Amino acid sequence: MSTLTAPSSPAEAPAAPPAAPREAVRSRRPRGPRRPLWKTALLMLGVIATILLFAVPVYWLFSSSLKPRPDIYSWPLQWIPTSLTFDNFVEAWNSAPFGRFFVNSIITTVVGTALEVTLAILCAYAFVFVNFRYKKIFFGLIVASLMLPGHVTLIVNYMTVANLGWLNTYQGIILPGIASAFAMFLLFQYMRTIDKDILQAAEIDGAGHIRRMLTIVVPLSSPMILTCTLIVMVGKWNEYVWPLIVTSTAEMRTLPIGLQFLRQQEGMSNWGAIMAGAVFVSLPMLILFFLAQKRIIGGLAAGALK
Repeated sequence: MSTLTAPSSPAEAPAAPPAAPREAVRSRRPRGPRRPLWKTALLMLGVIATILLFAVPVYWLFSSSLKPRPDIYSWPLQWIPTSLTFDNFVEAWNSAPFGRFFVNSIITTVVGTALEVTLAILCAYAFVFVNFRYKKIFFGLIVASLMLPGHVTLIVNYMTVANLGWLNTYQGIILPGIASAFAMFLLFQYMRTIDKDILQAAEIDGAGHIRRMLTIVVPLSSPMILTCTLIVMVGKWNEYVWPLIVTSTAEMRTLPIGLQFLRQQEGMSNWGAIMAGAVFVSLPMLILFFLAQKRIIGGLAAGALK
């Protein structure tokens, strides 16, 4: 009777099959159809044209604000300033009370953004984690309000603010715009991705809705909350129609209306000062957008995934 014996030395062990060359493994990967060269060229031309469409006006704005007056009105166009001057900024600042405009814009933007995002968080949490009657109907009505232009409610809001005696006041500018269906919908979509088992465990430990929202939901939703905050802040800063209607004195005007005030003061001749005033209005939000663009895009993309 024969018996099986182990190999006496490693040399007698069966040799392992040779590893496939790295080039062969790579060649086995499926490759999609290659884009024709003319399609790639058209795509690049479209991208370049889109960049120029947005970049050229911005460049002209900032360069004109730093040009001497002869360079602004010269023909052919003087794309590169012959010399840089800050006289346009000094003239714009002295021609209109931009200091007061900045204070009003900062107050209305910061307070309005804080109230609007807070209400959006409370509303989104209620629609996701709280069960109550007619919840789907109320949610549908709020989302349907996104289809209505904001100008539809201007007369009603103005009459309400006037009856309350809030014309030409901060509360008259801020309070009518603190309800945002857009921010609520973004937060609602993001909060739906949170595992409800975590909240059920906290509920078993005795945590109420406020504690669960502040300690669990808000920290987990911080990327989308930051995105909503930035979007709402840009909208508040650039708002023009409502502050123009509800205010009547220069002391309560915000920056977009202050730019119109500057144009009336300077007329249609001193475009250097007007361009400098436009820089006062647009520069803070441009800086904010370029610093936070990754978070804005990342938050919107995260809200689209579940």
